[in-house]
Amino acid sequence: MAVQGSLNAALSKVVGLLETTFIVHIIGTVILGVLLFVFKLGKGNIAALSQAPWYTYLGGAISVFIIYLVAASIPEVGVANATTAIIIGQVLTAVLIDSFGAFGLTPLSWGWSQIAGVALLAIGAKLLFRGL
Repeated sequence: MAVQGSLNAALSKVVGLLETTFIVHIIGTVILGVLLFVFKLGKGNIAALSQAPWYTYLGGAISVFIIYLVAASIPEVGVANATTAIIIGQVLTAVLIDSFGAFGLTPLSWGWSQIAGVALLAIGAKLLFRGL
């Protein structure tokens, strides 16, 4: 994540943030197209695409915002701070998804040790943030 974000931030300084987000997705699409259709590495059933719930397609839209925001934030706050904030956000979101069983996943209960772990993670993040 830190390397990808840094590369995207560097590219965005040359071509712009939206342009970088577009280019990154085009490159990813081409690579995946080659892996799926040339090397036949896919093990799923792409023909079943229409059977997936509508909300499962939001991942593509969310990735546009993630790539854009990471590329925008790294020059402002630095790679370590941006990556730390992203990880904290991801863990807290994961806790909510697990707790509620969102998106058709099995709900998982949380105990005090997991809550303490998230709290310690947040404390560690605060210690890592420099100059914010």
